[in-house]
Amino acid sequence: MSDFGDAIGTAAEGGLFAKAVSGKAGALTDKEGNPVKQGHFAEGQCLNCGTELVGEHCHACRQKAHLHRTIGAFLHDLLHGALHLDGKVWRTLPMLVFKPGKLTRRYIEGERARFVSPMAMFLFSVFLMFAVFQVLGLSASDLEIDDPSQVWNVDAARADIAADMAKAREERAEVVEQIEAAQSDPTLAENLPQLNEQLGRLDRRIANFEEGARALDNLPLGTESAIQPSAGDPQENAGNKAMVSLAEDATARMTIGKSGVDWIDDALDKWRTNPGLMLYKMQTNAYKFSWLLIPLSIPFVWLLFAWKRRFKAYDHAIFVTYSITFVSLLFIVLSLLTAAGIGGGWVFLALAVLPPLHLYKHLKYAYDLSRFGAIWRLLVVHVFILVVLLVFFQLLLILGAF
Repeated sequence: MSDFGDAIGTAAEGGLFAKAVSGKAGALTDKEGNPVKQGHFAEGQCLNCGTELVGEHCHACRQKAHLHRTIGAFLHDLLHGALHLDGKVWRTLPMLVFKPGKLTRRYIEGERARFVSPMAMFLFSVFLMFAVFQVLGLSASDLEIDDPSQVWNVDAARADIAADMAKAREERAEVVEQIEAAQSDPTLAENLPQLNEQLGRLDRRIANFEEGARALDNLPLGTESAIQPSAGDPQENAGNKAMVSLAEDATARMTIGKSGVDWIDDALDKWRTNPGLMLYKMQTNAYKFSWLLIPLSIPFVWLLFAWKRRFKAYDHAIFVTYSITFVSLLFIVLSLLTAAGIGGGWVFLALAVLPPLHLYKHLKYAYDLSRFGAIWRLLVVHVFILVVLLVFFQLLLILGAF
């Protein structure tokens, strides 16, 4: 992060230096000897198509009438080309955050020159999000699980179970004390049903931990054992067994049965062989194919307005693209706050509250809905979002296998 900051600072310093140097240059004149503005080409015709210039832009090809030839202008073009930082951004971002519905509606109805296009905002936000994740170390490449034999170590599993069991027993002891106090104090008697229910949950949790510990202890070294789900019909669960092989070094390996489909079995083999690489490929593909979220989402949004002929697929595409862009930008901000040690529980609260609230406002004003119409569609959209994310995740798994 310091290198990145130094680079930005150097670029800014270079721009100021270039501006100071260019300001000391001699005055420029046009072909007739008349002085022209510093740093401009002296042209009366468009240098791109030769059309006579009228106004600040060529009315034929839309190129700027006056082109700067300073280092400062070059740095401006560099930043603009990389980050698209122009006046449109500062008009688009506030509306995207606070008035998303009006932004979408105005863009659909033809106000294109005032705002950054949805696709440009989407691509920029996705690029920035994955760049921030990479800088903050929130990438799959940082997961040290290249050795599949270390996916599950029995000693670590025993330690985890023992720690969880000890914590559960401490909680149980506290609940027992509260029950005894409630039994002796009539003013606390109303808490007994809740305390007894909590005690029962803790007893079941401790029993599960003890069963898991026994399962680990009963695995003989160098052999394979089958761990079956304890609930349901044993005959029904017989085909869903997960085979665990315990080696001499007390390392357990999970063995997944063959599916019978060649390409699926090949993908499973890759996950078993190098899960770290597969996670990295999934992250890379999520960045490359994030645009698939847009066509995947459009049909579901269309279902919400299928009987309203006023709204077309284009309207839904703009709505979906701006919505995904906002969520990407929100992830960026919350990730930076978390990395800076700011937020804590507030970050999770923001994730739980801000996206639904933003989506409600977006639906209501983009489609001119009543409050009730926006609320029921908001509830349905959350179901659709889960479906879209599940489909997208499955696509990433498939793409990662090739």
